[in-house]
Amino acid sequence: MRLKNVLIVVKDIEKSRQFYHDLFGLELILDNNGNMILTEGLVLQEESIWENFIGKDIIHKNNSCELYFEEDNIEDFVKKLEELYPMITYVNKLMEHSWGQKVVRFYDLDGNLIEVGTPI
Repeated sequence: MRLKNVLIVVKDIEKSRQFYHDLFGLELILDNNGNMILTEGLVLQEESIWENFIGKDIIHKNNSCELYFEEDNIEDFVKKLEELYPMITYVNKLMEHSWGQKVVRFYDLDGNLIEVGTPI
């Protein structure tokens, strides 16, 4: 058995697809009417579909998990993030851990937590 995908809930699937393409270069593999599979195994699902399926309210910014990406040139990534999405909400701006890894943490358009760090 292997992990195939990670699904996140989004309010506007097209805006979210564009966000993940703009910042991370993820491409659309399959558009299935409210579900989109992107490269790297990320699945976007419209909030209304997920809410109907589980029968519960969606809790945005629940801080219970994060998507982690690595980027060699993190300074350029942060510049791109600030230029394309100046309204983004940060958990922490670019910082350096004691072990030398640089990271930035922020929320996507729907409150899903993202960390981008330099390779360790």
